Amino acid sequence: MGRLSNISGKEAVKIFEKFGYVLDHQTGSHMILWCESKPTLSIPNHRELAPGLLRSLIRQAGITVDEFLENK
Repeated sequence: MGRLSNISGKEAVKIFEKFGYVLDHQTGSHMILWCESKPTLSIPNHRELAPGLLRSLIRQAGITVDEFLENK
């Protein structure tokens, strides 16, 4: 399992888009990603996301950490 550090919110959005998510809208500092067959994700637009938060988002998306990092 790879390391989840130094990934920004915008970079995370780009990676999730490779898995079928679409940037729906932004409310305040949170970018809302939508996918028809998966849960909606809310990603904060920060310079660096906490590893625990990122791991939780990856789990909600139904992918593994390794799959996420391969598409980085």
